[in-house]
Amino acid sequence: MPTDYSGPMSADSKPTVSDAGESIETDLAALEQRLAALLAYAKGLRAANEALRRGLSAAEARNQALSERVAEAKRRLDALVSRLPEPAE
Repeated sequence: MPTDYSGPMSADSKPTVSDAGESIETDLAALEQRLAALLAYAKGLRAANEALRRGLSAAEARNQALSERVAEAKRRLDALVSRLPEPAE
């Protein structure tokens, strides 16, 4: 595969096949590192998302339990109020 180097170049500035191979290897290594970092980040996001889902589920269960307690307290207060004597006029 002949390469045309237009313009003045010194002999030491021309890229060689080994330079191109090293460049590709460097690029691939950098890409591999970026991909590994991205995968680790995605894994961390999945774990955080799962933790948030568990927390939300627990909060919803707690909210339901508190709503039931408030409803029971309201029923008991209504029963107490109904037993109060009517005000005299």
